[in-house]
Amino acid sequence: MTLERVYLVAGELSGDILGAGLMRELSAHHPGVEFRGIGGPRMEAQGLASRFPLETLSVMGLVEVVKHLPELIRVRRTLRADALIWQPDIMIGIDAPDFNIGLEKQLRDAGLTTAHYVSPSVWAWRQGRVKKIAKAVDGMLTLLPFEADFYHRHHVPVAFVGHPLADELPLENDRDAARRELGLVANSPVLALLPGSRGNEIRFMGATFLDAVTLLCQRHPGLQVVIPAATAQRHQELRELLAGYPALAQQVTLLDGQAREAMVASDAVLLTSGTAALEAMLCHRAMLVAYKMAPATHWLAKRLVKTQWISLPNLIAQESVVPELIQDAATPEAIAGQLDQLLADETTRHALEKRFARMHQSLQRNASQRAAQVITALVAGDPLDNDEIAGQEGRHHGR
Repeated sequence: MTLERVYLVAGELSGDILGAGLMRELSAHHPGVEFRGIGGPRMEAQGLASRFPLETLSVMGLVEVVKHLPELIRVRRTLRADALIWQPDIMIGIDAPDFNIGLEKQLRDAGLTTAHYVSPSVWAWRQGRVKKIAKAVDGMLTLLPFEADFYHRHHVPVAFVGHPLADELPLENDRDAARRELGLVANSPVLALLPGSRGNEIRFMGATFLDAVTLLCQRHPGLQVVIPAATAQRHQELRELLAGYPALAQQVTLLDGQAREAMVASDAVLLTSGTAALEAMLCHRAMLVAYKMAPATHWLAKRLVKTQWISLPNLIAQESVVPELIQDAATPEAIAGQLDQLLADETTRHALEKRFARMHQSLQRNASQRAAQVITALVAGDPLDNDEIAGQEGRHHGR
C-alpha cells in the first residue's frame, strides 16, 4: 500500500512536533508522498504545504474562542474545500480536537478516510464526545494505553502508538552527572520543585510550595531545592516570590528551564499536575502532585471530571502510585509531611524508580513509526484491533 497524498492539520507547537515525526516516517515508507494542510516550521521542513500559519488554531479560553469563532469557521470551511479538491488518501487531525473533529466529520461524510492523532481528555470529562468522535474518524491514535482502553470500550477503532516523550528520554539516566551539571552537591538530598508553566499556577501554588519547602528545610538542613522556571515570565514571577523567603536563599536555586536536568538530579519532585508528572515518571523519580485552582473551577471540576486521579502516572498505572493533594488538602504542612516521608524512605524511592522505569518501557514504542504504520493500515482498510498496533502489549481487544 503506497500513500500519495496526506492532509494534516495541527494546531499548536506540540502538534507540529508530532506531525513532523509522523511525516518523516511516512516519507521513509512512501517515497514521493505529498503533504498539505496546516503545520508549523517542523512540518514545513518535512515538506508540508501549509495553507495557514500554525498559530491560526492556537486560541485558548472560552472568551478568546468566541471572539475568534467567525475566523475559525472560515478557516475550517476553506480547509474542507481545499481537501476535497486535493483528494488526499487520508486526513489526519493532530490534537486541536474542538477544531479538528468537526473538520474530520465533514470530510469523512464527504468520503475521505480520517484519523485523529492524540486523544482529547474524553475519558476524563464530557465523555459523550466519544459518540461524535466515532462518527468523525476511521481511527484514533492515542499516546497512552488507558486512552486506547476507553475507545475499545466504546467500539471506536483505536491504536495505542506510544508516547514520543518516552522515546526521547533514555531508560537509564545519571543522577550524579545531572547534579554536576547543575552545580549541586553530590551527596546531599535534592528536591526538584515545578510549580507550573502558567501564571495562574504560580499564583495558586507558588506560596504554598515555598511555605512547604520552608518547613521541609527546617527538618532537612542540607536539602538542596532546584526550581526550573518554564519561561522568562515565570522566572521573574518566581524570583519576586522568593524575595519574600530570605531564609531559603542558601538552599534554593532558581533555574532558567532545565526541568529535565532538575528532575534527574533530584531524589524527589514536587509538582503541579500535567505533562510535568509524566516527565518526572519518565525520569524515574518519586514525586508528590499538589494542585489548587479557583474555588468555582474546583466545584465545577468535581462534578464534571470522571476520573479517580488527576496525575498521568496514576492514570497509566490505574492505581495510586503517586500521592495527590488537591485543593484544600494541598496545605504546606501536608505537602511537607509527604515529602519528609519520601525523602526519609530510600527503599520506597528505589522501588518507585524501578516501577517508573518499567512504565517508561511500556510507553517506549517508537511512536512516530508506529503512527505511520497505523495510518498506512487505515488507508489500506486493515482493522486496528491486533496486538501489533493497538492496545497494550500482551492483550487482545476484540470489537
